[in-house]
Amino acid sequence: MLLAAALVTGCSGGHSTASGSGPSGSSATATPTPGSTAAEQAGSSSTPSTTASNGYPTTPAAPGAAVPQVRDAFAVLQATYNDSCGTPANCQYFLNRLLTNLDDLGNSMKASPKGTAHFGRPLAWIGQMRTALGGDFTFDNLHKHQSLLVATRDKINTWMQSHPDDYR
Repeated sequence: MLLAAALVTGCSGGHSTASGSGPSGSSATATPTPGSTAAEQAGSSSTPSTTASNGYPTTPAAPGAAVPQVRDAFAVLQATYNDSCGTPANCQYFLNRLLTNLDDLGNSMKASPKGTAHFGRPLAWIGQMRTALGGDFTFDNLHKHQSLLVATRDKINTWMQSHPDDYR
């Protein structure tokens, strides 16, 4: 009986009208369904989300939210230095994270008041990486291009270290 109630609640919890209210007029909140994984509950999958405009993985942002500053996106990218494909179960997470963080940094550079000319080299490296991936963000393709992803991160890190005013 309890399981049936949980299933009914889980099946009806994520549906709402355009106004954000459920059929009873109360505000609907997303509730995890029984048996769903943490990734499903968080709204993610085994690959990064894609933007509608270019199909490239990015970190989901709230509508109208400002793009993070370059220094903040760079700090998130630098945190990938503590991660690797050294643990097989961690490799997919690491490569997806690295790809998404590089894309987020590229978006921050494009939105920076310094302009894209200032960030020309890092943006070119990110562009070359995107071209090499060819729109295929599957784990197999990311694993195939693992050295390119890591090299892109490392080149950007070296470039940023010579431009401390961009990350401090």
